[in-house]
Formats: sequence, structure tokens, C-alpha cells
Amino acid sequence: MTPQDLYRIRDFVPDFDAISAEFTERSRALAARYRVLRDLQYGEKPREVLDVILPERAVTWAPLHVFVHGGYWRSGEKHTYHLVAEPVIAAGGVAAFVEYDLMPHARLDILVDQVRRAAVWLQARCMDFGADPARLTVSGHSAGAHLASYLAAQGPEEDYPPTRPKVQGLLLLSGIYDLSGIPGSFLRDEARMTDAEAAAWSPLTSRQFPARRIIACGAEETAPFLEQARHLQNVLASAGETAELILAPRLNHMNVVVDLADPDGFLGRRLHDLVAEPVTYSTDAPR
Repeated sequence: MTPQDLYRIRDFVPDFDAISAEFTERSRALAARYRVLRDLQYGEKPREVLDVILPERAVTWAPLHVFVHGGYWRSGEKHTYHLVAEPVIAAGGVAAFVEYDLMPHARLDILVDQVRRAAVWLQARCMDFGADPARLTVSGHSAGAHLASYLAAQGPEEDYPPTRPKVQGLLLLSGIYDLSGIPGSFLRDEARMTDAEAAAWSPLTSRQFPARRIIACGAEETAPFLEQARHLQNVLASAGETAELILAPRLNHMNVVVDLADPDGFLGRRLHDLVAEPVTYSTDAPR
């Protein structure tokens, strides 16, 4: 009997398609209620674009939150995750959603670089739409959490510290932090990640820079996500960094996003509070 692939989420979430449809519908409804600056170009490639969602009333010095979508690096579209803006706006913030190229047509180092450049671009220009560059926070889901983590990390094969934004805090949701199992998983033909890429871009073996981190996971996720969340917390602790680990009760790899998008949800409250926090954390130098 062939063992189940613990990365194939569809096999473990019976209502996978219904939840995906909910992402899209709730995102469409939210975008209809707020002003959305669509497809702002942070680079020259077609997918080097981002969306910014503004609160109903004009603000100044608002917190800025960046969300990076998942899709196992080989799928996903920023506009289907606009629902995550709800707790950000409830906290008085401006929400941004980053797009990036997809594997296998682009390699993983390109994706990491694009997310970094998008965040740097936003931080440099966010005052144009009322946001405070000193109040940048980030979240990401699944592969998006992996990519978002490199806004405060340096890959083991990067010779020099990367150009990156100054991040006040990160909420990493259901992330993949050890990529060694991906090349041999069901993604072998879809993402075509190589063993070399997995070794070069695994957060568990990367240098971590100071930032507040919330490492979150659904309590009903499969073993790799639960184990890697705990492992990342331990790695950060050994580097002298404090990282909070939270397991969201009764949530799986898909409905964690629905909960994150609810200002009253278990995860949505944490996102709201992270965005609303005043500037308290220096990110000027690595440890």
C-alpha cells in the first residue's frame, strides 16, 4: 500500500474545494467594500505586481501589513487572498498583497528575491498611501510563510546579507521550513524543486535576523507542518530569538486562512493585535 503524501493537503481536507471557493468569494466581497490599488509594479516582470487595500477613511501613519500567499510555490493568485485584509483594516492598517513568479518556470531563488524586493518597494513608498514605514508587519500562509520568513533571514548559501525591509513582526502560518521532503513529494512534477534548491532555501538551516515572530499552525494539520513549526521555534530560541508558537484548535491547513481573515477569529485576533502594536522592536542588525 502506497503511504499517503503528507504534503498533499487535498487528501486531508475533505472540503478543500469549498474552502478555496470561499477564499475567492470573500475576497471579492471585501474588495468591493474598500479602495484597492491593483497591480502596482514593484519590478519589470508581469507578475512583479502587488495590490494595496486602503481603509474607508484616509489615514496617516497607519501600520502597513504585507501578506504573501501560498500555493506550494507553483500556484496561487494574490487577489484570492484579499479576505485577509479584514483584520488589518480593523486594526487601522493598510494591507498589501504580493504576487510573484511560479515554479517550475521560475526558480526558488527568484521567488525569494521577488518577495524581498516587493516589501522593500512598499516600505520605501508606503507614505504615498498613508502608511508608516516603521510599522511594517508581514504574514504568509504555507509556501507564503516560507517566502515571508526570508524577509528576516539569510539563506545558508547567500554570501552577503540580503537587501531586505525592516520588519517589525511576522506571523508565519502553516509554513514549510524544511524543504528536503518537497522534491520527492507529489510536487515533483508540478514545482520541480531540486534537492539543491531545498538545501539552499530551508529556513531551519538559515541565519535568522531579529524580529518578533509568531509561528502559527492549525492543530489538525499533518505532521510535517506541526513538526516544522516546533522545530523553527527551537532554532530561533537557540539563536537567542524569541518566537511564539501557537496551535489553532480544530483548524486545518485550509480553514486557518478563513480564521486568519476573521477579526474575531483565533488567528485573526492575533493578526489584528500584531498590526496594531506600536513600534517597539529594532531590526537594525542581525544577531
